[in-house]
Amino acid sequence: MERASKTCDFALLFAALADRTRLRLLNLMDGREVCVCYFVEILGQSQPKISRHLAYLRRAGIVAARREGKWMHYKIVAPAHAGAASVLRETLLALRQDAEMQRDLVLLRQACCAPRQLPVLRGAPAPVKRPALLNALS
Repeated sequence: MERASKTCDFALLFAALADRTRLRLLNLMDGREVCVCYFVEILGQSQPKISRHLAYLRRAGIVAARREGKWMHYKIVAPAHAGAASVLRETLLALRQDAEMQRDLVLLRQACCAPRQLPVLRGAPAPVKRPALLNALS
């Protein structure tokens, strides 16, 4: 008998992956934990809209959140189901080839590492570098 943690709602997973904004969020989180304020700045969308997309990814079981003071940080978590983990891993690999996804990563690096921080991000914690999910899932 299969344990509950090993089951997957594939319809929910594929619906989560079927939105361009959610794919951009996943791309930015691949291998790092990111504060929601960076998503807002890089994607140029409102905080409530970004939060709704992040909540969708959390419901799908592929993103986790933690609070640090007033800041919310998000990271990708590997699904327990091997098939779901494989789908996520392949999706993240494919995103690396997309020009828009590459531009988003450049903007994240500039926002986090530039000598002069963007005014709206002043005081925000920098994303924490973590091993890429692809390595963790291999």
